[in-house]
Amino acid sequence: MKIKFLGATTSVTGSCHLITTQGHKFLLDCGMFQGSDEMDRLNYEEFDFNPEEIEFVLLSHAHIDHSGRLPLLVKRGFKGRIYCTDATADLLNIMLRDSAFIQEREVEWKNRKNQRAGRPLVEPLYTMADTEAALSLVTPVLYDQLIELNGNIKVVFNDAGHILGSAIIEVFITEEDGVSKLVYSGDLGSRNRPILRDPKIIKKADYVIMESTYGNRIHERNSDSIEKLVDIVLKTIRRGGNVIIPSFAVGRTQELIYQFNRFYEEHSEIQRELRDVMVYIDSPMATSATEVFRRNAQVFDEETKEYILRGDHPLDFRNLRFTRTVEESVALNTDPQPKIIISSSGMCEAGRIKHHLKHNLWNPRSSIVFVGYQAVGTLGRSIVDGAEAVTIFGEKIHVEAEIYNLEGFSGHADRDGLLEWISGFRNKPAKVFLVHGEEEAKEAFAKTVKEALGYDCTVVSGNIEYTLAKDTVISVEEAMVERISPEALRQIKSRISSVHDDLERILYHTQLAVGSGLSPQQIIEIANIVLELEKQTLKLGSAVTLEA
Repeated sequence: MKIKFLGATTSVTGSCHLITTQGHKFLLDCGMFQGSDEMDRLNYEEFDFNPEEIEFVLLSHAHIDHSGRLPLLVKRGFKGRIYCTDATADLLNIMLRDSAFIQEREVEWKNRKNQRAGRPLVEPLYTMADTEAALSLVTPVLYDQLIELNGNIKVVFNDAGHILGSAIIEVFITEEDGVSKLVYSGDLGSRNRPILRDPKIIKKADYVIMESTYGNRIHERNSDSIEKLVDIVLKTIRRGGNVIIPSFAVGRTQELIYQFNRFYEEHSEIQRELRDVMVYIDSPMATSATEVFRRNAQVFDEETKEYILRGDHPLDFRNLRFTRTVEESVALNTDPQPKIIISSSGMCEAGRIKHHLKHNLWNPRSSIVFVGYQAVGTLGRSIVDGAEAVTIFGEKIHVEAEIYNLEGFSGHADRDGLLEWISGFRNKPAKVFLVHGEEEAKEAFAKTVKEALGYDCTVVSGNIEYTLAKDTVISVEEAMVERISPEALRQIKSRISSVHDDLERILYHTQLAVGSGLSPQQIIEIANIVLELEKQTLKLGSAVTLEA
């Protein structure tokens, strides 16, 4: 087996890894490079493989730095399937279409300039038609479902806790007389965060491909960031300014809605002061993504599920407003009332956030609050790093607003969270590859892992291929033992009981399965029934809450 790293090797964008086995080639992610003009140019280069030879893509999650070149892959000849979780499939419908719209719009703008200057016209990276073709290849799967892709490769998608639908992917690869297990972390979320479940701990692997975005950083506690956000909001509103929050449309925006919901409802001592202070979600994509969150409550954590089932949807409250039209967005910057505006993109490279920064960065009464990673070369990174002035839409804007960076809201696990996840392996993997991090972060995390666990991690830098010699063998059945233990079966039974009281037949068969000789696939099928029941029940609960 060979692994060729083709993205997210010197930065945190462009995630793409080629796996070659005996008779099969497939990709882990196919993301877009983002940040500087130099990074953007990488998107237009030829793939370092023939797209027609790729059998399938395993997609970890919907963020564009992991999914954004899928339409380009199709445009250049890929005809296989794209496997991802059902929630990721829902988000892709929004995010890839939005990406195609941006590609076409930017090329239209460039070509108008080229025509006036007598320069040749350019083509978009891909079109809406390419995106529709890519979406037709998407095959949704459930978490924890063992899927046989062909006679030699099986996969399981596990919850990564990063964004809705994000997955840690286990790949079982049969070559000759043995099975090797590859684990791809995707992007790992932090533990004990609202809405989403904690990242799944994987206990066995031969080879691990692991992100290291914050491999050299410790986040402040989420609760500390929430308290700081409350203080920032109150201080800014009292002096008559606006709070501008550049936020990723998927993930951070929904968490912020959740936190502001609790903020407005639970702080009775300041409710009167905040009664007329509105929270605006000024991003069509974030609005659509929030609707997708509401439809996928089955993957929420238990606390959020309880909110929904008792009739209090955590993604909706009285002071929340969604703006879709351009006119509504423009009106926010002419309205003198203090307000909170959450807008994308999270790194301030495109979208409506640039307009809000233009109208607020110069104002010392306003505050700009960053809640996510800012890649090198982005407008957001320049502001966070203390730039005294920035250029927006060709106009130089002096930075007079107060600037905050609340890392406790980050969707990525910090150094200790990453270390906790990799410490979950019972035995030392034969190889651990560190990707998706700037060089300093990867090197620092490799040192941390060596000191704490004795593992020698391979820091991936640049496009490089590794041939993996099979040192150990982990069978699919062995790796699935934790999924079919008596405790796991009891959890399935409990979940069935909580969903529908009249499913005696399934309960009966599940009880019989404890201690029986049922195969892992049969147990997984039972679990899948439960997942579908949970999904439909929580959809109903969510719909009832929103209609109330």
